[in-house]
Amino acid sequence: MPNKEEILAAISEVFDPEIPVNVVDLGFIYGVEIEAGKVNVSMTLTIPGCPMHAILTREVKEAVAKLDGVDEVEVELTFEPRWTVDNITEAGKKRLREMGYNI
Repeated sequence: MPNKEEILAAISEVFDPEIPVNVVDLGFIYGVEIEAGKVNVSMTLTIPGCPMHAILTREVKEAVAKLDGVDEVEVELTFEPRWTVDNITEAGKKRLREMGYNI
């Protein structure tokens, strides 16, 4: 069974299609719980009505499901607390600045 760091590394291969930064560095992942062969991921998006929600949650689920020892993955979307730019990691902010964002 993978540990939390390995799961986050797998999830970091999932990129927001509108912003070429991975969902971990964007601060979308609020939590990872591991129990036996099941992984529960709690995540958010920039806005509740984000049209990419189905794609991003599916890609996160698929990334985690590829890991050895994972039998089941559940991804829960939550908007509490609401996402803000403060959630973005330093690596994510650096990448955004390289792309010309003032963050």
